[in-house]
Amino acid sequence: MIQRIQSIYMLLVVLLSGVLPLVLPLWKDNKGIEFFAKQDVLITVAFYSIAALAFLAIMLFKQRKNQFVVNRLNMIFNLFLLGFFVYRSLNLSGEALVSEKGIGMLIPVFSIVFLVLANRAIKKDEDLVKSVDRLR
Repeated sequence: MIQRIQSIYMLLVVLLSGVLPLVLPLWKDNKGIEFFAKQDVLITVAFYSIAALAFLAIMLFKQRKNQFVVNRLNMIFNLFLLGFFVYRSLNLSGEALVSEKGIGMLIPVFSIVFLVLANRAIKKDEDLVKSVDRLR
C-alpha cells in the first residue's frame, strides 16, 4: 500500500517524471530559448511512460517480485533517456543546438536513485516475508 516506503519512493518517481519535465527546461539553445519536454513528442512519451511504469509498480504492491521487475525495467528506460540526453548534449559540435544544459536533464538520474531505493525496500520486505515463512 501507500504507507510502505517503496511506494513513497515510486510516487516521487511518478511526480518527477510526470510533472517536472513540463515545468523545468531540459536545455537552452544558442539563442537562449529554453527547450521543454513538451516540445518533443518522443521525450514527452518517454517521461510519461516512466511515470506510468512507476504508477504500475505502486499498484503491484501485493506482488513484490513483479514490482521489483517493473522497477528494474523502469531503471533501464531511465538509463536510455539519460543516454539520449548525454548524446544530445555532448555529440553536437560547436554548440549548434545545445548551449546550456538545464536542470531537467537530471530528472532521469533522480528517478533512478529513487527506483534503486524502492527496490532495496522491496527486497527487504521480501526477505522479511521469507524469514517469517521459515518459522511456520
